[in-house]
Amino acid sequence: MYKFDLPLDTREANAIARRRNCEEQRKSRIFDARTRQIGVDTVGLTAQIEEKRLQNQADNERTKAYDAELIKNAQICTLLDERQNNDRKRLNGELNKFRLEQQAAPSRREFDLYDPESKKKDKPARVSDDDPRCQVSGLQLFQGEDLSAKERKKLQQEQMREWIKQQLNEKNREKDAEQYAEMLHQKKMMEIDARSVQLAKEEDDCRRNLNIATKNYNAALTAERKARESLDKQKELDDNFTELSNQVFGDTLTENPGVAQSSFGAHRVITDRWKGMSPEQKADIERIRDEQQSEKQRKLEEEAALQKEYERSQLLQANTAILMERERDRKAAEIEKKIAEENMRLSAEQRDNLTRLTKEVYTNPPTENYFSQFNTGTR
Repeated sequence: MYKFDLPLDTREANAIARRRNCEEQRKSRIFDARTRQIGVDTVGLTAQIEEKRLQNQADNERTKAYDAELIKNAQICTLLDERQNNDRKRLNGELNKFRLEQQAAPSRREFDLYDPESKKKDKPARVSDDDPRCQVSGLQLFQGEDLSAKERKKLQQEQMREWIKQQLNEKNREKDAEQYAEMLHQKKMMEIDARSVQLAKEEDDCRRNLNIATKNYNAALTAERKARESLDKQKELDDNFTELSNQVFGDTLTENPGVAQSSFGAHRVITDRWKGMSPEQKADIERIRDEQQSEKQRKLEEEAALQKEYERSQLLQANTAILMERERDRKAAEIEKKIAEENMRLSAEQRDNLTRLTKEVYTNPPTENYFSQFNTGTR
């Protein structure tokens, strides 16, 4: 009644065979250790080849850029060498020119030792009777000779008249110089006042013209600069004449005690002009020294008191630290004792738990048949 040996459909048989073949191929791939662990990644290999090509291309471009930069640097070095050589030649030329112009032979210190014209420039053996070179061994001057007695007396008389005339002229010049210095001082004061008014007027004009235009402002600055330079030159001349008069009638030559007062303060003096301290200054120094000694003694007593207080505080802190350390050691010992008791309790619990797992829970360990049923199919 039932026919179990009927032939299968050809298409269904082919499909079953194809699936079996695919399953065998899949099984061979899956259970092959080499293919499963290593394999051949064509996409990765293609990406690596492309990355290698791009890297080589970038290296070539980098090499070309380095070569171009090297050529550029070589050209720059060549130009710098040429410039350095030109500068060296120019400096050597200027040095030789300077030596020819500024370091000639007559300007040397030892030129008189090898001067070819030295004999022509030298003095004769005897110039006069009082020539210091005429020694006894030179046989140029003898005792009793007076070859220029008349000329000497005439010269002495003429010299005496000239000295008297010079003294009179010097007194007249000093008097004229005093009058001239006074006149210059008055002129200087008047000129300074006039210059001050003129500068103030020019400054006002500059402020008004500042907002008109930059060109006018620059012109005003130029005029002001020229006027200031002229004023400085005139002021320098006036200062020179004033310095001459101040040197003659100043406090330095007249030994004025006020010249020792320094401009940096009333308590400072100029040492090279100072004539000594007054009795009031000496008394002030003694008083200040006594006050400093008293202040120093007070500070020493305060420092001694502070040192005693510091030592007492250090001793108290040391005692407190010892007590705190003892308390900390006691608490640490208690904590260690509690930890040891807790570890003993945990060890007993772990040992009881391991015994329970071994004897009550894990009573059916897996056999070899349990592990051999894996990896028998691809699904």
